[in-house]
Amino acid sequence: MKISREFKIGFAFVAAIAIFYWGLNFLKGTDLLSQKRFLYAVYYKIDGLEQANKVMINGLQIGQVNHLGFSPGSSKIVVQLYIKSDIEIPKNSVARIYSTNLLGGKAVEIILGDDTKPIESGDTLIAQLERSMMDQVNEQVEPLKRKALALISSVDSVMSVIQSIFNENTRLNLANTIDNIRNTLGNLESASSSIDNLLATETNRVNSIMGNLDSITYNLKSNNENINTVLTNFAMLSDSLVEADIPQTIKDANVAINNLKAISEKINSGQGTIGQLFTNDSLYFHLEESTSNLNKLLEDLRVNPKRYVKFSLF
Repeated sequence: MKISREFKIGFAFVAAIAIFYWGLNFLKGTDLLSQKRFLYAVYYKIDGLEQANKVMINGLQIGQVNHLGFSPGSSKIVVQLYIKSDIEIPKNSVARIYSTNLLGGKAVEIILGDDTKPIESGDTLIAQLERSMMDQVNEQVEPLKRKALALISSVDSVMSVIQSIFNENTRLNLANTIDNIRNTLGNLESASSSIDNLLATETNRVNSIMGNLDSITYNLKSNNENINTVLTNFAMLSDSLVEADIPQTIKDANVAINNLKAISEKINSGQGTIGQLFTNDSLYFHLEESTSNLNKLLEDLRVNPKRYVKFSLF
């Protein structure tokens, strides 16, 4: 079968168009031969995001922005993302528009979520918009602006106070104060002159006082060993007092005093033999009578021993 020349030209033209279309998409980052996966995100504004901007995950490009357009019947913007990577993206992932440089370049970063179920082609991601550089600068500058305004207000108040203070009466008072200070300085100068004259007239006395101080210093130096001995004795006495356990001794003395107090109270109340002796007169009288009888018995035994002791030789 013979192929006509027209067919060959038409086939070559179609092939050239197909190759051109494929090459153009390839240069844009779209691979027509790989499996396509499209995701969507809906934004209120996109801040300069354009078609063919990069789609990134952790700094690695996985696709690009394929299409931008308004949602039907709404001012929201639908962004179609072409994903050429086979990475699994959880359903609760976030598509965040962020600035790639200071010149205003934009890209979409997919922040992976923690959902165990992966997203399917055609699903919609959670949309998020990074604050612009101007917003961040304004946020940093706003506190400084408020402080500057407060400082200006404070300076204005201070200046008002200064103006109200430094009126004519205040200036007169300041002039009088300066005159008083001048007079005080003159008095100080006069007093200084008087002190110089006093020192000049009392030089011999001052020399005598200095000599006495030298003598005292010499005596202290010559008795340095004695002073060291006294200090050593004080140190030894302090150590002895520390080792003596004075608190325990005082505690024991308190116990002994309490015991004596208890014995004294018992004696005063008539408890025990000693208490009876101190409080009961009859016991004393009985003891005195018994002692008197015993003396009489001993005296009778001395005078008449035969009455009590019998001697027998056989």
